[in-house]
Amino acid sequence: MTRKNVLRTAAFGTVCTLGLTACGGIGIGGGDPVVLELVAADYGDNASNSSAMYWKDVVKSFEATNSKIKINVHVVNWSDIDKQVKAMIQSGNYPDVLQAGGYADKVADDLLYPVGDVLSTWTQANLMDSFADAGRVHGTQYGIPFVSSARAFFYNKAIFAQAGIIDAPKTWDDVRRAAELIKAKVPGVTPYALPLGPEEAQGESMIWELGNGGGITDKNGKYTLNSQANLDTFAWLKRNLVDTGLTYPHPATTDRKTAFADFAAGKAAMLNGHPSLIQMSKNGGVDYAATAIPGKDGPLKSTLGVADWMMAFKKNGHKDTIKKFLDFAYAKENTLKFDDLYNLMPVTRDTLADMTASGKHADLAPFFALLPRASFYPLGDTSWDAVSAEIKKSIGTAVAGNPTITLDDLQRKAETAQAQAK
Repeated sequence: MTRKNVLRTAAFGTVCTLGLTACGGIGIGGGDPVVLELVAADYGDNASNSSAMYWKDVVKSFEATNSKIKINVHVVNWSDIDKQVKAMIQSGNYPDVLQAGGYADKVADDLLYPVGDVLSTWTQANLMDSFADAGRVHGTQYGIPFVSSARAFFYNKAIFAQAGIIDAPKTWDDVRRAAELIKAKVPGVTPYALPLGPEEAQGESMIWELGNGGGITDKNGKYTLNSQANLDTFAWLKRNLVDTGLTYPHPATTDRKTAFADFAAGKAAMLNGHPSLIQMSKNGGVDYAATAIPGKDGPLKSTLGVADWMMAFKKNGHKDTIKKFLDFAYAKENTLKFDDLYNLMPVTRDTLADMTASGKHADLAPFFALLPRASFYPLGDTSWDAVSAEIKKSIGTAVAGNPTITLDDLQRKAETAQAQAK
């Protein structure tokens, strides 16, 4: 997501800060303010739209009415933020607030405040339930959702018209029938783009599993990768899309970026995509539509949701100050500005209501409809990173060979990883 790395202060091992205090100095003499260190990921792709500018404005507004609090902001690109935060923690220079990808490993190391300690009751209630629940570990919420994304079903309207398809698919059999017509009438086009390669196979596979009442874990958090529902799902994909030549010849080595690029170039007719595909499709001149993802017996009522997270560290003991700042940062005027800036999806009820009603985000309407009921990876399980890596590596072989062998192997590895993480 990010491109530009803004270096941290001397206290964090480098030279300067984007905070509004002077470079190199935190104390200001008698009656020194409380200083919070905020580390945030950069969602921009160049200096002109760097998230540093957003946070600078938020901090300026906050400090204008909170003279005894200073916020030092350190904006770091996505490719570096995890290793930089790890180095900071190892050296004892803990941030007070971190906005990044995952939180479960910090919970395992007992580094974070529970959300109830650092958000007011009103701000907590304003978070969408599905996202707040995804921030829980053993029933306690530590991860605060910051921005979100979801998945919807995209199809090329021109290709559908060429193939004589009138309605958007609502079931798996509808997808199969549409794919058969496209293969017969629109040569040179991949009917359904199925990316089960290592880039994001865990996402595509979970979407299909949800469509058959399956998933990665059960309600108690136990991995269910080889459940009968999941076995049936991959058997259906293999029999109906892969073996019949209605998707890529080798889904296990096809990544999401390939599927997205093909759709945006008019070379693929259908796929599951997230909001970034909207602009890609427009740039490619593709007349597309997005709708609810087809499931085995009807459209999914809950789609895959993805979120980036805010979290608060206990080390420096700034609980009350952090709460004051986070309540301000999660005010609608700030969250709406960020989501508008990057065309991202909200995690708060008031911002969702505003974006839905404004008319400025009509292209996100299918995602808005699904967002409150999004389903998530088991983010609160510290074994998930290891399990996700295994899924990315091998789930695609479930549609190339014997699904049972692949899913049984993944289940064994998942159970081992979960046992070791406890």
